[in-house]
Order: sequence, then C-alpha cells, then structure tokens
Amino acid sequence: MGPHPAVAAIRLAVRRVLHDILNEQTSGHAAEPLPPARTAQGALHAPRREQPARGVLPAPQSAGPGRRPAPPGRPPAPLVLVACSGGADSMALASALAFEAPKLGLRAGGITVDHGLQPGSDLRAEEVALRLRELGLDPVESVAVAVGREGGPEAAARDARYAALDATAERHGAAAVLLGHTRDDQAETVLLGLARGSGIRSLSGMAAVSGTGGRYRRPFLHIDRQTARKACMVQSLPVWDDPHNADPAYTRSRLRHEGLPALEKALGKGVVEALARTAQLSRDDADALDIWAGQAEASVRDAAGRLQCDKLFALPPAVRRRILRRAAIDAGAPAGSLFARHIEEVDRLITGWRGQGAINLPGRVVAQRQGGRLVIRQG
Repeated sequence: MGPHPAVAAIRLAVRRVLHDILNEQTSGHAAEPLPPARTAQGALHAPRREQPARGVLPAPQSAGPGRRPAPPGRPPAPLVLVACSGGADSMALASALAFEAPKLGLRAGGITVDHGLQPGSDLRAEEVALRLRELGLDPVESVAVAVGREGGPEAAARDARYAALDATAERHGAAAVLLGHTRDDQAETVLLGLARGSGIRSLSGMAAVSGTGGRYRRPFLHIDRQTARKACMVQSLPVWDDPHNADPAYTRSRLRHEGLPALEKALGKGVVEALARTAQLSRDDADALDIWAGQAEASVRDAAGRLQCDKLFALPPAVRRRILRRAAIDAGAPAGSLFARHIEEVDRLITGWRGQGAINLPGRVVAQRQGGRLVIRQG
C-alpha cells in the first residue's frame, strides 16, 4: 500500500525539484533565477544583509536518512537545506526532503530562524531543530537574528530571515534552500501586489526559482496549504502554528483570514487557484518584457552611454519604464524603495517634457533631462 495521497503529492513535488538540482550540479550549470518577486512593502525576497548566528546544533554521529558519507577521495554529495519554521508547510517539506534526498544521493540539512519576536522563541527554535534532526537531517542549524524596523515588521522580519538563510547556505556550500510557500501563499502575494498597484511584476508573485544562482526553490507553489497540513497529520508530525499568522495586526494575516474568505464567498470557490494561475501568466509576461528591455537598452544609448530621450519615447511604455528602473538602480537607488510612482515621474521627463526640474529618487539619486539626454546619477 502506497503513502497517503497528501504525502505522495508533497514527495513528488520535492523529488522533481531535487532532480532539477542534481541535474544542474551534474552539468555544472546553476539554474538561472527569474527576476525577484516583490513583496507588499517592495522588498526583495532575498536580501543580503548579514545577521549574527546563535550557534550550530551538534550533528548526529550515525548516518541517518539525510546523511550519506562520501567515499574517500570523492567530494561530498551536494547539500540541500530546508528552511523550517515548524509550521505545517515547512514540516511537510522537511519530511519529504529527508525521504527523497538519500534516494538521489543528495545530503539533506535544515535551518530554523529565531526572529526573537515572541517570548520563548529561542526554545521554540531549538525544538524545531530537534525535530529536524529526528527526521535525519544533517547539518541542522538554529539561527537567531536581529529584526530591524525598516519597511514595517513583516518586511523587517523577512529581510532578517533571508539574510540568515543566505549566510547559512554560503557557510555550508549548499546547492539550494527549499522554502515551503504554498499555492495559498502565492494567492496572498498576488493580492498584496494588486493592492500596491505596482505593475505586472508584483502580480507575478513568488518565483519557483529565485535568489543568487537560483538558491531558493519553492516546490509547493502548486500545492494547497491543506494538503501540507494533511501530510503532517497522517505522518504524526508535530506542527507549530505561529500566533502571528492569526494576528490581525499583520496585513497578510488579515488577508488570509478575512480578505480571501470574503472573495471566495463573493466569487465562489477557485479564487486561490485562479490567483496562482494569474501569477504564472504575469511572470511569463514580465520575464518577456524584461528580456525585451534588456535587448533594447543598447539601442537607446548614445556613443557616450547616455540615454536618448527621443529613442526612449519611441519604445512601448512597459519596455521604456523597465529601462528607466534599471538605470535608476544602477545609479544607486535601492530596488526595495523604488516604486512605480518614482518611475512614472521619471517617465514624464520623456513623455511630458515641459522644462520641469530634476526628479529626486530614493538613495539620493537624481534624474533630469539635459540636452535631449536623460541623466540619472547620484545627487
């Protein structure tokens, strides 16, 4: 008798991603990450700031499901880490990784991040790390981070978390880090992007592959949250429900418990699936426009590399604004602080030129029109 359908579904999703990772390692070519999805606050999903680590749990001495010593003289097998909060999504992901990785000759490890935002969070993190070790994952780390305030509590916690994941992956030379975002998370991300009104890239939600060198993988974007929870239940995996996920003080929590149910009541079932499908279609379109903009950029610059306003004017708005955004970021504007309204103001220097002055952008970057050229530089 085979595994429960929910368990089979999550294992299949993980197996497919591990096959991709293994093929990339064998061929020597890392996956090309798609442009990073933007969050409701405009932050990248994978910021790079370093955070202090609390420590590493001792590795088990015996070989388990996630531990396969390399023969003498051979390099160790590629390591795949799972980011685990202890919730149903990430616990289901951890169990599937522990089951599937050894069958493909991959090592499987885990990391849990203590944000320090709740009393006893350090003990909770140690408990999650212990569960990961019991699954046979090795190495396992529990990492404490300092959460700042920039961008609001949700964005600050996310920034600190991804910085810790980046640092841990680099320290261990991990081939990839698996994240447990589900189809429901994708639907919420699309709605948050829609509320920001910041364009098709926001509607594209989270990418299946993202981060430096394709580090982050999201196997569950086509799997609903209930399937992951069911997989934990039938495997008797303990699950921790983060109280922040039910706290109405957080935008995503309100959307999850009030917004989406209201949409389903008004529009009928299938809203989550439709939003996830919208994300994929939007991502395909956004990627194509990014490629077009990249190819068109050289044609709108003069011999000195300056942007020519007349040639920019001739481009479709979606392509032109991508070129402007890229130029602003190259000049030093922080991507997470550069919103659609900023680019629209710069765009008016081309499409609605009436002698207006310079446009101030985040990061002390200034855009102004000079002699038919658009100059974007540090102010």
